[in-house]
Amino acid sequence: MSNLLRTGIDIFLNHIKNKFIRFIFVGVLNTLFGYGVYCLMILLGCSYIWATLISQVLGVLFNFITTGNLVFENNDKRLIFKFVLSYIITYFINIGVNKGLQIWFDCNQYVSGFGAILVSAISSFFILKLFVYRK
Repeated sequence: MSNLLRTGIDIFLNHIKNKFIRFIFVGVLNTLFGYGVYCLMILLGCSYIWATLISQVLGVLFNFITTGNLVFENNDKRLIFKFVLSYIITYFINIGVNKGLQIWFDCNQYVSGFGAILVSAISSFFILKLFVYRK
């Protein structure tokens, strides 16, 4: 890891103590990554179900590193299985909210995908805090 990146991470960890605030900042980064993958998959012709699955799989790997290190200050690789299980749960939350927004509010797949991400993110914090990174 470059010294500049390590310095940036140290500044982030030293100045932002609240885990939920950290989660929000890191969540923005993770969301941009995941939503970018989702939009790319829709653009390539995937259904929202496959686009969500692909973005979740790639996002979980990216999120495991960023959330573990930057939010919970834990880089224990053995937690990947619990982390993956938490994202399987949030995947189904995401699919349900996504479909609900499409049906109830006649949203297109881009808008419903974004709305589903917001609900999934809040659910994810509590699942991670209480199940994966519980002390």
